[in-house]
Amino acid sequence: MTKQTDPTHDRPVGKSRNPAKKKRKPNSSDGQLGESIRAHRLILGMSQSELAKQLGVSFQQVQKYEKGTNRIGAGRLPQIAEIFDVPITTLFGDYADISRGKGKGRAAPAKLITDATVLKLLTAYADISDRSIRSCLGELVELIARSARKESWRQSSTMSSRKAPRSVSAAAVVVRRNNHGQE
Repeated sequence: MTKQTDPTHDRPVGKSRNPAKKKRKPNSSDGQLGESIRAHRLILGMSQSELAKQLGVSFQQVQKYEKGTNRIGAGRLPQIAEIFDVPITTLFGDYADISRGKGKGRAAPAKLITDATVLKLLTAYADISDRSIRSCLGELVELIARSARKESWRQSSTMSSRKAPRSVSAAAVVVRRNNHGQE
């Protein structure tokens, strides 16, 4: 079987005209940029569909940008920065401002802002000024995480997915005691 060639250029059919110009694959910088875009979108309370509509692309394309599976073109970056009302350089940063115009700027690592719930948690935590409450809250979260790991490891079917383990309830009592000085 012989390969077909293009008689006008004497090259195999279906091959790129410029073999030196290969499609570039996403790298870690594309992933970091995607995390930043997701963080800024969530901070604004914008859905992927809303951002996609403003960019003139599908929401699946926005998903791919945010996951870092598709590269974001140089022409698209100014559009995104304008929609978010931030300088382009902000999108390349590791941190995102979570204050949303509420006075002093508070930044959080963009890679931590994975969904709206995380953003709510970070914003609420930043509003807590009492160190002892922050400490108790940290312990509570660690206890919940430890308990959740144990529960998933056991793959317990006796506990409903909405019901908190007893250790979580006990930790909540500790937080209430410190907050109100009673119970």
